[in-house]
Amino acid sequence: MWDTLPPVGELAWPVVIALAWLAGELAQRWTIPRVTTYALVGFAFGRALPGGPGVDISPGSSLLASIAFGLILFEFGYRINLRWFRINPWLAATGLLDFALTFLAVFALCRTFGAAPVSAALIASMTAATSPASLTRVVNELRSAGQVTERALHLTAFNCVCALLAFKFIVGFWTFDTSGDVLKALSNSVVLLLVSAGLGAAFGTGMPVILRLTGRTSTDATLAFALAVVLLVGITHVLRFSPLVATLAFGLVARHRRVTLSRTQRDFGVLGDLLVVFLFTYVAATVEWQRALAGAALGAALVVVRAAAKIVAGTLLARASGTTWKKGLLTAVAMSPLSTFVVLLVEDTRAMGIDLIDAIAPVAAATLLLQWIGPLATQAALKMAGEVQEQPSPSPSPSRSPSPSPSARKAVP
Repeated sequence: MWDTLPPVGELAWPVVIALAWLAGELAQRWTIPRVTTYALVGFAFGRALPGGPGVDISPGSSLLASIAFGLILFEFGYRINLRWFRINPWLAATGLLDFALTFLAVFALCRTFGAAPVSAALIASMTAATSPASLTRVVNELRSAGQVTERALHLTAFNCVCALLAFKFIVGFWTFDTSGDVLKALSNSVVLLLVSAGLGAAFGTGMPVILRLTGRTSTDATLAFALAVVLLVGITHVLRFSPLVATLAFGLVARHRRVTLSRTQRDFGVLGDLLVVFLFTYVAATVEWQRALAGAALGAALVVVRAAAKIVAGTLLARASGTTWKKGLLTAVAMSPLSTFVVLLVEDTRAMGIDLIDAIAPVAAATLLLQWIGPLATQAALKMAGEVQEQPSPSPSPSRSPSPSPSARKAVP
């Protein structure tokens, strides 16, 4: 009789996701960000369910996580106004200083702990970036709008691009150093970035045309954009390009096509909410207990050094970039989240046949810590900046554009 029952391990994902959602809703009553709770549940139960080895981190799970992250990156990219960097070059200078200081500080720390130069550079390039997924979700939950919010979003976009460029360059160098194949090194770095960005730009250019053909220019286009992101992630996944670069480029180009796009629901509605629960649960489930404990000392030091570097960069050029030192400090604190970007960047590289998990093992502890405390720091910074609006009611929110709210559009970065 018992042999005919399905294995309990097959229920791992449904059970973990349901627990994560329930815990997130309960924790929200105590103003704890949902994404922090999702991470706690994912880490606690991801590999400890009875009847099996735990949640299977399979290629299918990785693809689903990339789709979830792609939806967030598209919305994130659609909020970014590149003209602000041209109007206020000191904002771009702040982003460059933020990335450079964080990279150099983390690189020096890793070398002090005995890491090899290439491993230290890989860790530094990844941890210099802020997770757009965590930042976007906290901003949307709080309905935050204002100068600190917009600066954090734009500087996050800037350092994510810098981190991607640096990471792919280092991976290309590592490939050349280990194999001596120049073509393979270029394909793992320059070619991958260019083709991925080109695919995203093509989708961003073509979507307005498709919306006109389907008559969706004046109606809710949530499904249309969601399907476009799913298709784009699927193409990049199969061809082994970068879905992170492609979906971010999709959102950026779609915004700057100067075409009035139709309304879409915040966070892509129920679909986005469900995938986000899975995404943050998945990210935490990929962090192994042994690896996190082994890198605990370096991970904790990395969190402190990373935060200090971002605070120095944020405050040093605050007045020159058109804000106060206090808001520069709060912007740096709001940019604390890390984990989703790191994990999916590693998965992105693993899809090319390059497994760097052992080289970047110390990042696991920092990833875990910042997955928990990062959203809390972002929430606290936005509240201290006075940019948090009244919380929405439990009833479904009306359809709206993923572009910034009117108050956010008026904010000067």
